[in-house]
Amino acid sequence: MASTQAHGSWPSPIDAALAASHDGRPEYAGAVGDELWWTEPRPAEAGRRALVRRTADGTTTELPAPWNARSRVIEYGGQPWASTGRAEGGPLIVFVHFDDQRLYAYEPDSAREPWPLTPVSAVGGGLRWADPRLHPDRGPAGEVWCVLEEFTGDAPTELRRVIAAVPLDGSAAGDRSAVRELSRERHRFVTGPEVSPDGRRAAWIGWDHPLMPWDGTEVVVADIADDGTFHGARTLIGGPDESVPQIQWTADGHLLLASDRGGWWNLYRLAPDGGEPVALCSREEEFAAGLWKVGLVWFRPLENGLIATLHGRGTTTLGILDPETGDLVDIAGPWTEWAPTLTVQGSRVVGVAASPHSAYEIVELDTATGHTRIIGAPHEDAVDPAYYPEPVVRTFTGPGGREIHAQVYPPRNPDRTGPDGELPPYVVWAHGGPTSHAALVLDLEIAYFTSRGIGVAEVNYGGSTGYGRAYRNRLREQWGVVDVEDCAAVAGALAAEGTADPRRLAVRGGSAGGWTTAASLTGTDVYACGTIIYPILDLTGWGTDETHDFESRYLESLVGPLAEVPERYRERSPVTRTDRLTAPFLLLQGEDDPICPPVQCERFLAAVEGRGIPHAYRTYPGEGHGFRRAGTMIDAIESELSLYAQVFGFDRPDVVALELRK
Repeated sequence: MASTQAHGSWPSPIDAALAASHDGRPEYAGAVGDELWWTEPRPAEAGRRALVRRTADGTTTELPAPWNARSRVIEYGGQPWASTGRAEGGPLIVFVHFDDQRLYAYEPDSAREPWPLTPVSAVGGGLRWADPRLHPDRGPAGEVWCVLEEFTGDAPTELRRVIAAVPLDGSAAGDRSAVRELSRERHRFVTGPEVSPDGRRAAWIGWDHPLMPWDGTEVVVADIADDGTFHGARTLIGGPDESVPQIQWTADGHLLLASDRGGWWNLYRLAPDGGEPVALCSREEEFAAGLWKVGLVWFRPLENGLIATLHGRGTTTLGILDPETGDLVDIAGPWTEWAPTLTVQGSRVVGVAASPHSAYEIVELDTATGHTRIIGAPHEDAVDPAYYPEPVVRTFTGPGGREIHAQVYPPRNPDRTGPDGELPPYVVWAHGGPTSHAALVLDLEIAYFTSRGIGVAEVNYGGSTGYGRAYRNRLREQWGVVDVEDCAAVAGALAAEGTADPRRLAVRGGSAGGWTTAASLTGTDVYACGTIIYPILDLTGWGTDETHDFESRYLESLVGPLAEVPERYRERSPVTRTDRLTAPFLLLQGEDDPICPPVQCERFLAAVEGRGIPHAYRTYPGEGHGFRRAGTMIDAIESELSLYAQVFGFDRPDVVALELRK
């Protein structure tokens, strides 16, 4: 029988160390002959990404430390590895090592250590690589074709990106001139080249500032000459009002693509010379999402002509599409979210999926039988699942009657219940992006709070992906307005209906979610406190070279052009609104963050100084944008709990009391 205890003070077996150890997910799954490879987080190993190999007999091994398979192209990275498949001597793997961003070659069946294929550059952020494709028949020793990001100066926006070919013989390891550039600088941003089945054409996606890839992209096709050079590059489809985040050749030489030309990212087939694309399955659902990383995969054609595709509205599932009839058959299973990484092995499809009761794991679908099985990174319950929250998917009403999508996680603990008449505290979570979404999956960080008696509401505010282009466009020039209003509307509704204690509401988020948190604390009186994590706090500074190139002009769509509306940048920035701040806050920041640098936090703290607002500032050396190290995550989550304990008035002797200065 459950004991009665104040919300927030409940004991829980889900401690911060457990939550940190399960942070992150497998990514970039790919077939290598009859093997499967992917990358996997290692929080206990300074947050590196291990390159994992699963052989045909089910044996799993990994490339050990210090190797860290992760690209920094556009800072968020992208596909970091590729392979030629199994050969007589075993597979050859090419991967990006995070520490120096060089491409390395690796023969896992030999005793040889990985060896570099590309040089180091001392200019700015150096040379970076992503989205590789191996071509062993090109050049004397074969080549890898990929995206090259090359800094030309010290500023974060002084760079260029092209598609380049790197020889596999290592001749470019000390000689930049040995790298063969395949494309001209037609666009500021490009994806890796997809080569047609006959080897005569290459296709890729490009876009330019001030557009983001979910605003507008172009599909470019070029002819490949016998010597491997690209000629006659031309745009087949796309433009400033059409987002195409993925393309893929079919066996008969057509292009499959995802486009939001109809208001939703649906699938189309396009002739290799262009023309009008043919819709394959028109639905008010998303068959793709925002291209935040180079080389994400939402669909793959199968050998029999069918297409394995992710799709859904708010959540995602894996389905098999018949492009001739438009019939779409979903696989059975508990999964509510599939990561944008799919690969095909004959009649089998492999992806990465999670559910409200299981973390992300490697799932295989046998399309011949319809059977699924877990083949990698299997979810294991480290505690009794009775301590996991049970989410409720809800649609709230916001200003003007607009819909707001959210998932609500009430407190849940099999051993405790709150006192009669006591409503639980709730924390509103604002996701990053902001053109992204909060997935309906098991998150032990959420369970850390709910199992202690604190509710969580994840808000997919206007601007989020998963609900069509019109929903995304709600945030155009309204960042700091719509997101703040939508989060406040959800918090207010939970309080009004008697779900949450109106006096004990908090808001928290990281990156763009950190912005929404700070904007909420300086623009509303809804919340008693907030946790601001690696945030944007000063729009004017962030819009003038205080961030990386990829998002350096993102604010033109989120806020408006700086030259035209400078006052809007100043008025919406939390750094200029600290006179309205009354609630205590916790500020968490990585010291090596190139996207939301510490200077933003320092400027905000200087403006708060002397105002008597209780607050704490925690910084973490070696951390960039998004915490990856176990020690950092443990300290951050325990500090957050201590903030809530002090503000909401419950006891937490199991965590070190956070010192709140004024």
